[in-house]
Amino acid sequence: MEQHFNKEALTKVAEVELVYKSKVKASERPVVQSSTDAANILRVLWEDGKLELVEQFKVLFLNRSNKVICIYNVSSGGVTGTVADPKLIFTAALRVNAVSIILCHNHPSGSLKPSRPDEELTHKIKQAGAFLDIKVIDHIILSSESYFSFADEGLL
Repeated sequence: MEQHFNKEALTKVAEVELVYKSKVKASERPVVQSSTDAANILRVLWEDGKLELVEQFKVLFLNRSNKVICIYNVSSGGVTGTVADPKLIFTAALRVNAVSIILCHNHPSGSLKPSRPDEELTHKIKQAGAFLDIKVIDHIILSSESYFSFADEGLL
């Protein structure tokens, strides 16, 4: 089956441009050497008043030296859940040329126990990252008092 294209229509194709601009010098970026470092950075960057109010999902993007390139606010949900779309996470990771990522979400209830969906999502994102050579080095659950690290607990 042969297709004929209108030449004028072919010129009306969208163009994609990859651009990354940082105003932060590499020497000024915080370094993540442990889950405690990641949790502390995330806690400082979390939106005021939201940690105990609504569930949110964020990702830290890291360079080869484990320095934080940026934080990505993936989603903000309700009291009991939020949605994290792996396609959006990796679109952003590729755009900033991240080598590794740290997933994070909070539990407004204060519970640090990961749910089955938390574990499944972590596994799914880890598999996608492996395919793209972007390593998921941790998934942290934050509460107002403490944190839970998937890596520290051997769940990665």
